[in-house]
Amino acid sequence: MADVLRLRFDPIRRAAELWRRRWGPSSQPRSMASATSIMRVQQLLLGDFDTVVGRHGLTFARYEALVLLAFSSAGELPMSKIGERLMVHPTSATNIVQRLEAQGFVSRSPNPRDGRGTLAAITDSGRDVMEAATTDLVQGGFGLSMLTAEEHDQLFMLLRKVRVARGDFTE
Repeated sequence: MADVLRLRFDPIRRAAELWRRRWGPSSQPRSMASATSIMRVQQLLLGDFDTVVGRHGLTFARYEALVLLAFSSAGELPMSKIGERLMVHPTSATNIVQRLEAQGFVSRSPNPRDGRGTLAAITDSGRDVMEAATTDLVQGGFGLSMLTAEEHDQLFMLLRKVRVARGDFTE
């Protein structure tokens, strides 16, 4: 992790206390602290992931696209599916794929099943760089190596509960 100034206190815990004092316990200080903690951890992990995959000439968004293509049965997907599965705007998906194509990690071609659409396919060099970046992410425990296996399971189930309640997917 980059050299940054470390606080001598937990700013989210302090914010929750100040929140409770100002607006009272019914103002959901625990919910605010939980939500803010999730967002902060996301920022920390994304920074770490970008650093790790950056050594391979990628951003985490481009790495995710390569993994998505590698996981597809044919190693290719329509652009619309890429945006949908990465949960990004179609313009962002196009930008990600164009950058990967410029690096030689993805190729694009007309979609034979849809005259207007485009297919993106992972190349051999794209698979190689994705595998190398994955090895590095795995070695780092995806930034969560301080958790036990049980804690990973608990965290996953708690966050999954939120995702289900928010309609992230249907079971």
